[in-house]
Amino acid sequence: MAGLTSTLTTPTTAAAAPVRQDPFTLGIASGDPWPDGFVLWTRLALNPVAEDGLGGMPNRAYAVQWQVATDEQFSRVVKAGVAVARPEHAHAVHVTIQGLQPGREYYYRFRAEGYGSRTGRTRTAPARGTMPRELAMSFVSCSQFEHGWFTAYRRLAQDHPDLVLHLGDYQYEYTKNTYVAPGGNVRDHDGPETTDLASYRQRHAQYKSDPDLQAAHAVAPWVVVWDDHELDNNWADEVPEKPEDGFLARRAAAFQAYYENMPLRASSKPRGIDLQLFRRVHWGELATFHMLDTRQYRDDQGCGDGYKDCPAAVDPKRSITGARQEEWLLDGFRRSEARWDILGQQVFFAQRDNNQGPLKVTSMDSWDGYVASRDRITRGWVDAGVRNPVVLTGDVHAHWASDLKLDYDDPTSATVGAELVCSSITSGGDGADSGTTAHPWLAWNPHLRFQNNLRGYVNTTITAESLVADFRTVRSVKTKDAEVFTRAQFTIEDGKPGLNLTGDNPPAAARTLAASAPAPTLDTVAWETARP
Repeated sequence: MAGLTSTLTTPTTAAAAPVRQDPFTLGIASGDPWPDGFVLWTRLALNPVAEDGLGGMPNRAYAVQWQVATDEQFSRVVKAGVAVARPEHAHAVHVTIQGLQPGREYYYRFRAEGYGSRTGRTRTAPARGTMPRELAMSFVSCSQFEHGWFTAYRRLAQDHPDLVLHLGDYQYEYTKNTYVAPGGNVRDHDGPETTDLASYRQRHAQYKSDPDLQAAHAVAPWVVVWDDHELDNNWADEVPEKPEDGFLARRAAAFQAYYENMPLRASSKPRGIDLQLFRRVHWGELATFHMLDTRQYRDDQGCGDGYKDCPAAVDPKRSITGARQEEWLLDGFRRSEARWDILGQQVFFAQRDNNQGPLKVTSMDSWDGYVASRDRITRGWVDAGVRNPVVLTGDVHAHWASDLKLDYDDPTSATVGAELVCSSITSGGDGADSGTTAHPWLAWNPHLRFQNNLRGYVNTTITAESLVADFRTVRSVKTKDAEVFTRAQFTIEDGKPGLNLTGDNPPAAARTLAASAPAPTLDTVAWETARP
């Protein structure tokens, strides 16, 4: 059995009475897998929506035991120890696990104050230099708690992915009834708009208390990046959406709460108003995930934001990544030996002109507002000879798929990559089944291949020969336990950039399979069954 990860220095006294109810109300999580380990996370809370942001926990430290095993019954425990949940970190625990076997499935759990957490399933990444047979990776974004039930998270868990990427807008900052979905909200945010550490902690805890989100975290390791709503709508570096005093203090608070509530490496611990979030995850030689941060280093949106025909959009000095992250990414392209180089990032990458006439009217908050930045990244992977570049995107609350170009204004120009965009989990409410090619923007932008306005997520199956993307959707987020189905399927073949439609709205018998699949059986197992 492994030794203790830290020593609990707070003595048990009469003033530190034992907790008398389950403190694992926020679930558990794992993340950032590498070949010999991963990060384990939990946070103790008795009342997730307590106004002080501390989850109703007494102001003292708690010993939290943890175990990692090769089997769900914990008869073969391979790592164990004790971490400390401290009030100055909102009783959150991050445990860095090392020394495990690559490319293996593991199970983990926590125990504190006589209570046991549920069991989580996670895995290590395959060893560098190896070619895994297959990777099942799902990606998600945009889960507005008020707009609907998180059914899509549970359906994702029932699809049993090996890895989950969350591309931002994990939570929203608004007070209740500020951001209302068409037809009304189904539940309310607790507390004020998030502007300080207590309110950000409270909001994270409210989201984490959702059982469907907990199920998705427990089924696989997550790799997370933020977008804007983890702090403030459409923020850009040190510039808020609307002028406000104390924005940098708000940014520091949001970053601290984000780290406290995510299964992130210690390298992402915030330092004041800065948090190192861009990073790589390697899945053997099959795939390299370049996880980007398009918020913290960007220039302010041009022309006051919104959809504009804006001269600033083509200013070569403007950047959405910042110079250091851009060079890091381009260097990663040059050094890559992966079969698939995948960018996990936040906002629409391909050109998306919403004007049928001669003007180019595009979103200043997306890569369209930073055209030179997009050109440098795209040319970077072309010049580096990246074998299979794929961009993954969230943000826009609809499924999209696009071929990527060096020259979007020439429909005959070569395709040099593909973009897959996931819809929201709930943001925007139910949406509508808008078909797959009915959106008028597809006619005005021939490289755009698919759009659908239902909510859901994207499953991918990645092999050496292809990447297959299933666009998963639910009919309604205002109804609990809605079924899930695959609205469309695209395949990207190795060495052939661009999208091939391989399935459009498959038959009902096939598409409802996950809705009837059992939930993962990752429940609490008695600690007495586990032996070192």
